[in-house]
Amino acid sequence: MKIGILTGGGDVPGLNPCIKAVVHRCIDDGHEIVGLRRGWAGLLNINRDDPDTVDQYTIPLDKARVRTVDRTGGTFLHTSRTNPGKVRPNDVPEFLKDPNHPEAEAADQSLRDFTPHVLKNLEFLGIDRLIPIGGDDTLSYGERIHSDGFPVVAIPKTMDNDVYGTDYCIGFSTAVTRSVQFIHNLRTSAGSHERICVVELFGRNSGETSLISSYLAGVDRAIISEVPFDPEKLARLVVDDKARNPSNYAMVTISEGAHMVDGKVVEFGEADAYGHRKLGGIGQITEEALRDITGQNTIYQKVAYLMRSGAPDALDLMVAVNFANAAMDLVHDGESGRMVALRNGQYTHIP
Repeated sequence: MKIGILTGGGDVPGLNPCIKAVVHRCIDDGHEIVGLRRGWAGLLNINRDDPDTVDQYTIPLDKARVRTVDRTGGTFLHTSRTNPGKVRPNDVPEFLKDPNHPEAEAADQSLRDFTPHVLKNLEFLGIDRLIPIGGDDTLSYGERIHSDGFPVVAIPKTMDNDVYGTDYCIGFSTAVTRSVQFIHNLRTSAGSHERICVVELFGRNSGETSLISSYLAGVDRAIISEVPFDPEKLARLVVDDKARNPSNYAMVTISEGAHMVDGKVVEFGEADAYGHRKLGGIGQITEEALRDITGQNTIYQKVAYLMRSGAPDALDLMVAVNFANAAMDLVHDGESGRMVALRNGQYTHIP
């Protein structure tokens, strides 16, 4: 068979080791494998009448090509947040801009659905099975083409650890590890200046990454996305925490998707192809509120992309390799429409 593999959404440590393990297994099992560059954008932008686009968005993979990729974070196949089922007019490739294009259908409002085009590109490339590695958004489109009859085996990744059906996603452990390190590093400035330090962490609307990081770093107070908070109450608690600390400082972590009681999640920018706007800034708002309420000096630090930068830790490395082999087991057995998963401490797969 010819296997296709792609990565979509946010980058996380563990993607490259996962790709490498899939490639090794494919070659050992006698299959051919091709990498699709820039996630679903690759399959959208390939023009079957233009060989240059095929070269631009696909890359034949072998053991030599992936020999050292597992030593680095991110994804060497690159990524995007493209959703071929909902493409804005400005994002439509030039060769597909005919409003009556036979490979496009109407989506929501002015959006266009190029799934027929994507399916024809998969057929044109000779791909028999597709392995997308991604979070809810990337895999939701994988489910779409599965429902249209194309064989898909999915691998879950996201530092938020919130893909439904699996207890673990590639990228989570490293994000926690990085966060704990940075929180501890910030203690030196908070302690030296005797301040209240507010650390904002990624996680979108799931507070798990932030909560586990805060728990392991031993912070004084942790604000998560799922529980609205009262800044007045938080201020009272943190002032007491600071007073009880012999070094006279306090540490607070806050999820980027958190919000005050009767407040709203801080969002900005235009929504992406999956309807999500950027989050962030609640940490600075909270820091300013604590400073105003308490009259004490504060520090605000947004850890952001540093949480998912660099090489994976040992757990993400292990899960990435095991998910890859579990996915290839499904391919070997002729299964599709499945996602590999970790549930109750066991590797498994779900619809």
